[in-house]
Amino acid sequence: MSQVPTVTLSHGSTMPRVGLGTSPMNDADAERAVRTALELGYRLIDTAENYRNEVGVGRALRGAPRDELFVTSKFNKRWHSVDGPRTAFEASAEKLGVEYLDLLLIHWPNPAQDRYVEAWQGLIALREAGLVKAIGTSNFKPAHLQRLIDETGVAPEVNQVQLSPVWTKAAEREFHRQHGIVTEAWSPLGKGTELLSHPTVQAIAAAHDRSPGQVVLRWETQQDVVPIPKSADPGRLAQNLAVFDFDLTSDELAALDGLDGTAKPPADSDRSGH
Repeated sequence: MSQVPTVTLSHGSTMPRVGLGTSPMNDADAERAVRTALELGYRLIDTAENYRNEVGVGRALRGAPRDELFVTSKFNKRWHSVDGPRTAFEASAEKLGVEYLDLLLIHWPNPAQDRYVEAWQGLIALREAGLVKAIGTSNFKPAHLQRLIDETGVAPEVNQVQLSPVWTKAAEREFHRQHGIVTEAWSPLGKGTELLSHPTVQAIAAAHDRSPGQVVLRWETQQDVVPIPKSADPGRLAQNLAVFDFDLTSDELAALDGLDGTAKPPADSDRSGH
């Protein structure tokens, strides 16, 4: 079983440096994938209210040592109020079969609704009550994060964003670094793009006798990004976890950085999947 390095979050929790994403799996698929992932050594499992698979994820978690797991979920905009996160937490915890969450995120800022600061206040209260160990955000831009900090004095511990060599999010990562926020990457393998077949990625993979996916994930982990690739294939799950026993050179990292902007960015909207 693989041992995954961890990163210490600003409030003291330790988070594995690679995890499993579960969107867009249904309950049955999520249960199978999570069970396989746990057997391989995964401990960070990422789900969300919006994925509608928390019940399946929870079934797979039963019997696993709870203190070894790092379970993450996210809640929707209907809970953007001071009291809403408590209701969201209780619903997710019940479906997952856990007494606490290791990380709970605001899934999207929903700036048109403009209640994400209240949601953040509710998350802070949940952490103070010990119901969640760590709190954070998903798909927040630096301006949204800055507002949270300005109005509450508390920075998120994690911000989960779409990130890969074709969308490096350099400015966002720098903001995160300055404020002690860990960058977590969904769609870290560039889903919907030609990233894995790009000649640069292929050449680096050949040089290290690794898969293109492993090269991309190593690019992320070497830059303190925590990727959560989604897969249900046992072989690929194992590959995605085995990215800490080789290093990319500075030239290789720079070459991958150079792919930024080579794919069309996603529409800036409230995508239901993530």
